[in-house]
Amino acid sequence: MQQKFRNLPRRAKQAIAVSFDIAAAWFTLWLAFSFRFNLLFWPLADQRIIFLVAPVIAIPLFIHFGMYRAVLRHTGFVAMQSIAKAVAAYAFVFALVAYSLQPEGVPRSISFLQPLLYLICIAASRAIIRFWLNQHSSREKGFSVERILIYGAGSSGIQIANALSHARHYAIIGFMDDDTSLQNKTINGWPVYNPIELNHILVQHKINGVLLALPSISKARRFEILESFRDKAVHVRSLPTISDITSGSLSLADIQELDVDDLLGRTAIPPDNGLMAKNIANKVVLVTGAGGSIGSELCRHILLQNPRVLLLLDHSEYGLYKIHQELIARKNTRSSFAQTQLIPLLANVRDTARLALIFAKWKPHTIYHAAAYKHVPMVEHNVAEGVATNVLGTYNTAAAALQAGASHFVLISTDKAVRPTNVMGASKRTAELVLQAFAATQAQNNNDGTTFTMVRFGNVLDSSGSVVPLFRNQIKNGGPITLTHPEITRYFMTIPEAAQLVIQAAAMAKGGDVFVLDMGESVKIMDLAKRMVALSGLSIQNESHPNGDIEIKITGLRPGEKLYEELLIGDNPSLSQHPKIMRANEDYLNWEQLHPQLDRLLQYLNNNDVEQIKLVLSELVNGYNSESSTVDWLVDNKI
Repeated sequence: MQQKFRNLPRRAKQAIAVSFDIAAAWFTLWLAFSFRFNLLFWPLADQRIIFLVAPVIAIPLFIHFGMYRAVLRHTGFVAMQSIAKAVAAYAFVFALVAYSLQPEGVPRSISFLQPLLYLICIAASRAIIRFWLNQHSSREKGFSVERILIYGAGSSGIQIANALSHARHYAIIGFMDDDTSLQNKTINGWPVYNPIELNHILVQHKINGVLLALPSISKARRFEILESFRDKAVHVRSLPTISDITSGSLSLADIQELDVDDLLGRTAIPPDNGLMAKNIANKVVLVTGAGGSIGSELCRHILLQNPRVLLLLDHSEYGLYKIHQELIARKNTRSSFAQTQLIPLLANVRDTARLALIFAKWKPHTIYHAAAYKHVPMVEHNVAEGVATNVLGTYNTAAAALQAGASHFVLISTDKAVRPTNVMGASKRTAELVLQAFAATQAQNNNDGTTFTMVRFGNVLDSSGSVVPLFRNQIKNGGPITLTHPEITRYFMTIPEAAQLVIQAAAMAKGGDVFVLDMGESVKIMDLAKRMVALSGLSIQNESHPNGDIEIKITGLRPGEKLYEELLIGDNPSLSQHPKIMRANEDYLNWEQLHPQLDRLLQYLNNNDVEQIKLVLSELVNGYNSESSTVDWLVDNKI
């Protein structure tokens, strides 16, 4: 029956609605007379004119107010407002007509009582038909209705509950809130529960989804709440933080998967605003690798400090276009950004002539060098390309900065440069050595030219190629999650933290510095994977739980991959101006020692002599073994 009704032409459905409203006008008139006279009423001849007038007034007004344009199964608050306005207009006109005609036997109270009954009748009919059609729709299309508990009964929680109430895929069970003044009360008909009732509520109401509507609570409390759901087999999602909410209203589009720092429970390290602005405000700033994960985030934070010119340099046309368009859009949202000139520059850091032209033209004050190949197995299989970009690209850019008289040059480095077991890490440590040699030469010559510094940090959450987006995609596809070793650990930070660290370190640099972040404890990747599965409302499939949802498959360490990463080569870091940033004191080579090795490296790169390239790296970099087994896709005897 429901399906037949849904398949009716639009005009037929409107005719049914009009017919119902005519019948409802007559019914509520009869009911109003019966209430007024306290008996089962039957209209006399003089009273029947009111029964003819009522629908003649009502239907044109209802058409004018758009009541028959609404799709019944999506009738919501706005439609109910239209019904109320239409009936109010009807009541006014009906009263005027009744007073004008003054038919015999029609009390004046009828002109007030009947419209009230009419409103109740019409509103109830729309609500019932909406419920009836939506129930059928969910069953017919096989929708699994998610039973949602909203954690947070503040304005954000109420807004998203109202949005979800109109979506047939969701059923709002209620709110949960730490505020004792809200507990055991109802908001818009939904109960507010005490968190101590969590286990009981989840089981009793068969809840399979939780939405965190807590945009302003601390990271510590947020992590504590997430931990309470870890073994509950419910899918936990969240709303953005206060700083990310750009409008006053929330919609289904604002619901998102948990933030990566939610998964780890790390408290973000606040930036020092004075350090952030020192080398940027009203200056010409250049970012290489501007289209990458770190480079693009650097650009976002740099724009906030109002540089005079921001030069975006990348060899990827798409990456450069994407960040340039994003920054233009951001400029248009804030008048203070208007002074910043955004210049997208297509260039490869291995192209010395192109770099020389760019630096001569724009004379950048501060350079953030993020251009690099960073994916360990990819560089391991393409040795010459990786080393050419990471080492020679750094040398070329630093030399161009020195020639142009730049004030500060900052290299984005990595914890994989510490006692590396792979070509990528060894190439990044060699790039550090290049800058340390440049800095030492200037110090020897008492030259106050370019200040060279390096910033070394661990894995960046949600950057391209990192484990979090990989695991998230694998969970979405039903598994398995691929993990190289059950004991592997990594240090993590968020992309914004990494960008802020780079900017602040540059402001503290004296020359030749290697800065590292106090990143706390390293994270076991197995624990991260299990946590992501649990907070997706799923379970781990293993020998003890063969019917679980997601399998974790151990694939073995990849070429050059380490079980544990380190941030320091030495053991004597010193404090810096920032409480969470340390200055490493590490050995380096002077330019006379390094230069011949770089010449050898260039020769072997030109010949794609992988074995000799790795040998030079092992001679330069402490801890790197050139005899590690590697398959370079262009070296025939290794395939």
